[in-house]
Amino acid sequence: MKAALNEPVTSDLRERIVTKLLEWYLQNKRDLPWRGASAYGVWVSEIMLQQTQVATVIPYYLRFMERFPTVRALAEASQEEVLRYWAGLGYYARARNLHQAAKILVERYGGELPTEPGAIESLPGVGRYTAGAIRSIAFHQPYPLVDANVARVLSRLFGVSGNLRSTSTQARLWNLAQQLVPENEPGTFNQALMELGSLVCIPSDPRCEQCPLLADCVAGNAPDPTAWPEASSNKRSLPVVHSSALICNEEGALLIVQRPPHGLWGGLWEFPRVVCSAGETPLEGAHRAALEVAGWEVTAMEPKTLRAVQGQVAPITRIKHGVMHYRITLYGYLMRPKAPVAPKEERPKEWVTPEALSRYPMPAPQAQLREAVLNRLHAPLPNIQPCFVFEETNSPDYAKES
Repeated sequence: MKAALNEPVTSDLRERIVTKLLEWYLQNKRDLPWRGASAYGVWVSEIMLQQTQVATVIPYYLRFMERFPTVRALAEASQEEVLRYWAGLGYYARARNLHQAAKILVERYGGELPTEPGAIESLPGVGRYTAGAIRSIAFHQPYPLVDANVARVLSRLFGVSGNLRSTSTQARLWNLAQQLVPENEPGTFNQALMELGSLVCIPSDPRCEQCPLLADCVAGNAPDPTAWPEASSNKRSLPVVHSSALICNEEGALLIVQRPPHGLWGGLWEFPRVVCSAGETPLEGAHRAALEVAGWEVTAMEPKTLRAVQGQVAPITRIKHGVMHYRITLYGYLMRPKAPVAPKEERPKEWVTPEALSRYPMPAPQAQLREAVLNRLHAPLPNIQPCFVFEETNSPDYAKES
């Protein structure tokens, strides 16, 4: 079994790793739309790829770049339009930071990403990893990067123990990445490291027999390669119930409210929603959402007949999804407005026709509510059953707080 490396990387080892990895990458790299892109395209792709899988990002990236092909085009767009093109990717602070950074680039750098040290890192939403990606891939500067894939590769290759999120382990991984990144083709090398982590050095059942670095890998020559990196402790999932009031007036328009500009879902639109309290039924929660968030007294509507009734009614939809350590069930109830009241807090509100709803950017679970209510309102009345949608989502923005 190979011993873990605790000293600087030797020049011979570095040369072997760089040579073998680049050869492997040229033969096995995926054809991705941001390969060979401009500095702007690299930046957009790296922001989108944070905490999001490649397959998910591709269609969003293509659509985003078609609408905002340059930094200036992005800067001149409204935040609402940017969020609409981002809707469904989650982590919406990324879109807001990207938009704000584009404005800064236009004001200070003529719409170009700067190459001087420290300038990229000063942009909103650009940390050490993203800066390393832009500098190495777009500007061919020998900057390292460490994302989740690279951290796993380096941990196994050099036998780095410890929790990958700890400060000391992160410092060691960045030090190793800095020692490895070559002067020539630094961006290609960094992309090769990430690609190896995506395709070969995967979290479970790593494909060690396909790895070009197997001969020098500590984990690959150990009885259990998955012993690295150290497993993080999993928090127990907590069940949470959310309820939304789908308030539809006599003209068929639906009421939506806008989230505050910062924080959870900042700037996005949603149907009035609350987190149900202990002992509160989803229907009671929907009534509270109508009162406290929308500012309306309402009567629930039976989804089969679309008639306003007193008492218990079925939800028009129920959406299950997981976020971080929460298991969330979101209920949606059709409501008919009766009389306006003072809400707990004032938010921008809009009565929107069903045809215009798609113009308002919504988080993924709320977009599912939108589709469910549109399907119901456009469906023939007889023999209609409530629509039940079950979907897992990885967006961390849909957290417990309302």
